[in-house]
Amino acid sequence: MKKLPLFLLMLFTCSLFSQKKITDTIFSNKLNEERIIQISLPPSYAKNKSQKFPLLVLFDGDFLFDAYQGALSYGYYWDDLPEVIIVAINQGNSRENDCAVNAETGLPEEKGEKFFEFVGMELIPLIEKNFRVAPFRIVSGLDVTAGFLNLYLYKDQPIFKAYISFSPELPTDMEKNLPERFAAIQQPIFYYHCTADGDLKKMRTRIMAMDEEIKKIKNPSLNYLFEDFKEASHYSVVLHAIPSALYQIFSVYQPISMTEFQEKIVKLPSGYAQYLKDKYELLEKSLGLKLQIRLNDFKAIEAAILKNNALNEFDELAQLADKDYPKSMLADYHMALMYEKKGDYAKAQKTYLRAFQREEIGDLTKDMMYEKSEDMKRLAPKKGKKGEVIEETPVEEIPAETPPETPTEEKKSE
Repeated sequence: MKKLPLFLLMLFTCSLFSQKKITDTIFSNKLNEERIIQISLPPSYAKNKSQKFPLLVLFDGDFLFDAYQGALSYGYYWDDLPEVIIVAINQGNSRENDCAVNAETGLPEEKGEKFFEFVGMELIPLIEKNFRVAPFRIVSGLDVTAGFLNLYLYKDQPIFKAYISFSPELPTDMEKNLPERFAAIQQPIFYYHCTADGDLKKMRTRIMAMDEEIKKIKNPSLNYLFEDFKEASHYSVVLHAIPSALYQIFSVYQPISMTEFQEKIVKLPSGYAQYLKDKYELLEKSLGLKLQIRLNDFKAIEAAILKNNALNEFDELAQLADKDYPKSMLADYHMALMYEKKGDYAKAQKTYLRAFQREEIGDLTKDMMYEKSEDMKRLAPKKGKKGEVIEETPVEEIPAETPPETPTEEKKSE
């Protein structure tokens, strides 16, 4: 299989624009023909040289590419969705042949078998060889391609970890076979599928029957969501479903929300810093993304610690800050805040001053650290030459108007 001639060009030009698509032609030895694919690299791909990104493979790239790219771009803007590498296969009039299955077994046959192998044995290895791809792959399609993508779940070790199936046209016995696979599968799997009341009745009946069977499964490895859209057509269901599917799969990526803070974090008896650490370890484990902890997430945990007066947890939070932002003042700020709230103003003053010497970050500035240091200095008890604490006795207040002197007994006798 030939290397894409535009790969190096894409790596160079990626820094010049936001996420855009590159269309190119590659030759498949499995299919013995050229295929058109579209590739989109994340906006930060050229800037973050060590970062790897999830891979989203789209069947029906002719019409699904732009729909997905729009939704993802919006999610990137709000940092609600991670940046991903999109690879879309244009299928045009070949989609039926690409997804050919045996009428009796429901398994790929003829060109369908070759296309199945093209995706897993040629396309994905080529992309992973040339781009920084995280070990988290997603696949998506509509109707016939949506049914076909489910066949990768029949493998003992599925090559995809997440499946987005829009109004699938299910191959033979899939409504029975797929639930059986979900019950047995051990690796974590995200699965989203949907239908609409505008779908063909024959398709809807089988899709909803499969949903009923999957809902009976008690497998903690399966993250499952099914939606039935009302007043939607077979084709409009895609625009309804893409956001739901992406937010289901990437829910662990999202920053700490007010709901998460109020319903999960602040109610904890302890372990607020550990919650933050676990959140990002889960993100790395499930999506293959190793990210810096967001500043707003640090602020959320800071608020939970203060609200619950769990001041000692600032020590652990400072360690996380020092790991992710070693040159910034964030870690020293957390330690200074702990000393301040404990009433150890002398240590707080020194630590705020130390923070002043580090790099600013977010809304933490040098001016703020200096002012806090001066505040702590005024509050700290003063020391004498030998280090003893000098108690400051309040100055006796002299009334502005002294009452007239009362005559003594001696003066009265005079």
